[in-house]
Amino acid sequence: MRNMALDGSVLCALKNEFTKKLIGARVEKVYQPERDEIVLSIRNFKDSYKLLLCAHPSFARVGFISVTKDNPDTPPLFCMLLRKHLCGGKIVGIRQVDFERIIEFDVESYNELGDLSVKTLICEIMGKHSNIILTDCSRKIIDSIFHVDITMSRVRQIMPGLIYENAPSQGKQNPLEAGYNDFLSAIGEIQGGYDKKIMSSFMGISPLTAREIAYRALGADTEISYENDKKVADEFFKAFKRIEKGEFSPVVLTDAQSGKMLEFSALGINQYGEMAEKEYFESMSLALESFYEKKAAKESVKQKTADITKVISNNLARCRKKLQLECETLEKCKKRELNKVKGDLITANIYRINKGDKKAVLENFYDGGKIIEIALDETLTPSQNAQKYYKKYNKEKTAEAETLVQKKLNEAEIDYLETVLLNMENVETKEEIAQIKEELVEQGYLKKRNIKGKKKQAQIKPMEFVSSDGYEIFVGKNNKQNDYVTLKLARSTDIWLHTKTIHGSHAVIKTGGDENIPERTIFEAAMIAAYYSKGRNSANVSVDYTAVKNVKKPSGAKPGMVIYVNNKTAVVTPDEKTVESLKK
Repeated sequence: MRNMALDGSVLCALKNEFTKKLIGARVEKVYQPERDEIVLSIRNFKDSYKLLLCAHPSFARVGFISVTKDNPDTPPLFCMLLRKHLCGGKIVGIRQVDFERIIEFDVESYNELGDLSVKTLICEIMGKHSNIILTDCSRKIIDSIFHVDITMSRVRQIMPGLIYENAPSQGKQNPLEAGYNDFLSAIGEIQGGYDKKIMSSFMGISPLTAREIAYRALGADTEISYENDKKVADEFFKAFKRIEKGEFSPVVLTDAQSGKMLEFSALGINQYGEMAEKEYFESMSLALESFYEKKAAKESVKQKTADITKVISNNLARCRKKLQLECETLEKCKKRELNKVKGDLITANIYRINKGDKKAVLENFYDGGKIIEIALDETLTPSQNAQKYYKKYNKEKTAEAETLVQKKLNEAEIDYLETVLLNMENVETKEEIAQIKEELVEQGYLKKRNIKGKKKQAQIKPMEFVSSDGYEIFVGKNNKQNDYVTLKLARSTDIWLHTKTIHGSHAVIKTGGDENIPERTIFEAAMIAAYYSKGRNSANVSVDYTAVKNVKKPSGAKPGMVIYVNNKTAVVTPDEKTVESLKK
């Protein structure tokens, strides 16, 4: 995901917010919860704030946060350096550089000699080039969260001891300083649509903002003309008048059908029409926190599960290669009956065959007397040649029987590993990751780590939903949770659901002994089961359901594996918005 939506207008809204609340406030504490994140604990006369500066390549941002982040036991070196220079310091200045995505905080504090000095904390929000930099009053870099040496960039280095230089402007104009004729001249030189013209000519403008200016000016009209140039110019200057006055409308947009988060803006967005739902916020920080909370959580989980996913994928690749070899073996074994036939024909015609013959041409009484040519080993007697074919037949018969057993076990392992891989896609918390790790250790896919002291097992907490009719629905997000929901939490009269023929979570409707469960509740539970399955993005997903008493776990079956009978089937199309609305 590109974070260009956090453009100059968003940062301008944030700067206004910070200026009102932080000028004169003191930095009390500094934390570094992640490799690319800094959190400043700041207090003014009556209020305290947590200010996040994030240089993550996909989620770079700055803003107030309400959550408390976990911090490492040993603070990183950059965190220690910031504590030395900033703690106890007073924020005396906040600036946005031109209209770029760069914000600076001037912090006044006492140095080692007891003299007041000003340090500047700079947050550059520039995608994969994002950084957090501390400079002294002469703009000399004290340190940065990421070092950029000459091998990484010949244009601009960020290293301790160097003088800080602003990022290259790419020759674009500051939109807050442009005149009407400047605008018309600039966009007239650029080929493409009006959004491209605006983005290519002016700094700090995201695709979303550029499209919105063009949409408000022209609607669906995309024709390039001088008259339309003037309409777009009028709308452009209206937008930047509002920015200059500090008139912002922080908003987060979500897809009206799927409920997925789309964009955020400081100016309000009309271009999506009824395709998007809008949620307005009192401040830009609140809008950003709402938007990134879900995005960042998924990315963080993805990073934490990368090693486990790799182990599962490698084992799946091994099993699939093994399955291919097993299928090839079984294909070869299909011809084994011909070897028995050849042995029988040689034995029946042994008086017609002599040692030293290279072949025997015989009538195949198994096939209506058709002539068959049988290759012989001229060094063997006819009887020995017959035994050779019998031996080959028996060897292939044994191989087939053993291969069928191994193939069945291998297919079960593939089935199991695919369910674990699906579970990895659904994890959201550290506890769920820990449960899958425990399971993989128990199954022998991961090595058990020897940790001193007794390690507390991850608590099993399946997802909880409530149907429109008031019935509780429990859903497992991994195999440990699936076993718990089906085998421990559920009662025999409850209803169990699972997607038909595709991997997915176990779902249970708690009936309380009620035999007449409304069709709407079953439909909603089926939709939830389908949503947490491989069929999440499909239409018309078949979901089987039956009483829990009809569900059994075979002896020795892997976690999450069950068999069931006497089921009915519901056909549903998963809808994220509906599923989210039913969450407890």
